Amino acid sequence: MPLPLYLLALAVFAMGTSEFMLAGLLPDIASDLDITVGTAGSLTSAFAIGMVVGAPLVAALARSRPRRPALLGFVLVFAATHAVGAVTTSFPLLFATRGVAALANAGFLAVALTAAAGLVPPDRKGRALAVLLSGTTVATIAGVPGGAVLGTALGWRATFWAVAVLCLPAALGILKGIPAGRDENEAAGRPALRAELGQLARPRLVLVMLLGALVNAATFGSLTFLALVVTDGAGLDELWISVALVLFGTGSFVGVTVAGRLSDRSPGPVIAVVGPSLLIGWAALAMSAGEPVILLTLVFVQGALSFALGSTLITRVLYEAAGAPTMAGSYATAALNVGAVAGPVVAAATLGTDAGVLGPLWASGLLVAVALLIAFPLLTVITAGRSTEELR
Repeated sequence: MPLPLYLLALAVFAMGTSEFMLAGLLPDIASDLDITVGTAGSLTSAFAIGMVVGAPLVAALARSRPRRPALLGFVLVFAATHAVGAVTTSFPLLFATRGVAALANAGFLAVALTAAAGLVPPDRKGRALAVLLSGTTVATIAGVPGGAVLGTALGWRATFWAVAVLCLPAALGILKGIPAGRDENEAAGRPALRAELGQLARPRLVLVMLLGALVNAATFGSLTFLALVVTDGAGLDELWISVALVLFGTGSFVGVTVAGRLSDRSPGPVIAVVGPSLLIGWAALAMSAGEPVILLTLVFVQGALSFALGSTLITRVLYEAAGAPTMAGSYATAALNVGAVAGPVVAAATLGTDAGVLGPLWASGLLVAVALLIAFPLLTVITAGRSTEELR
């Protein structure tokens, strides 16, 4: 894999730390700003909404611009929003900063996904995506738990400052590793924006985007409220939140790495095996959350299964949207974050039910079940071989 791909992954690490870090900070944010944990959870949805709206919009605006200044601008705006978030005492302003940060993240990821696919041969998109998403999974292993520890020791605002500082080496990496100019040959052969948007009328593309959104909704629904499961469900100390996040992140790294080697050529077996396993895992986690050892073991397993299945489906989005070379990354980003919007909302609604803090786990199982009910009758359609158009 080329070096610029790993430099893009460094920036994704910084942004992934921010996107996931709220899983360990929501109780403190709620207490500090005098709001409910459910309301604080809407910060996750605000970020995801910004990603959904921003991915296609910003990608369309940036499609004719050189990639290096576009990527650099997104990273610097992202850093600035976290500096503002770190000092505000207003929940509406904090909510707004999450939306703006998401727009920057969406623009970055949409351009980066397209850039990553262009850095490798056409039949290695899955592996390139795995490298890029490794920035997110490493964030869940190191950045998010580290942020939770920092938040416990110094308050949640310190974690926001840490993310802002973390963006600086990422920006330097982009300056050093991404070419400054525009590829004129690529631009000359680029379809018109209308033609790229027309790809969204393809049923198979819409189908894999929907499935990716459902699986990601399940992942974010439980991850957003994992802190409550650890402390209230299992009765563990707050420091165990970081342990759970490390385990989830380690599992996600394993899952996306293994799937990256399989999703290009064997997506069918991945979906057929991992999908039902993920469904069973969410139910098992909900029923065993009161047992700390089982809880922590299953958190690792669910991290691996969630990211293995999710990354495989997002890889299919990139293949299906091959006719939209500058917009395909935004479609993948939108699919991921439609789920990230819906998941925490659905999960938060279960907190007031008899299921209590375990409600998000049951909700995740339901979302995966819906995805499987849609996917299995159409599995051969979803995983059909790549066409000549897709390999261009």
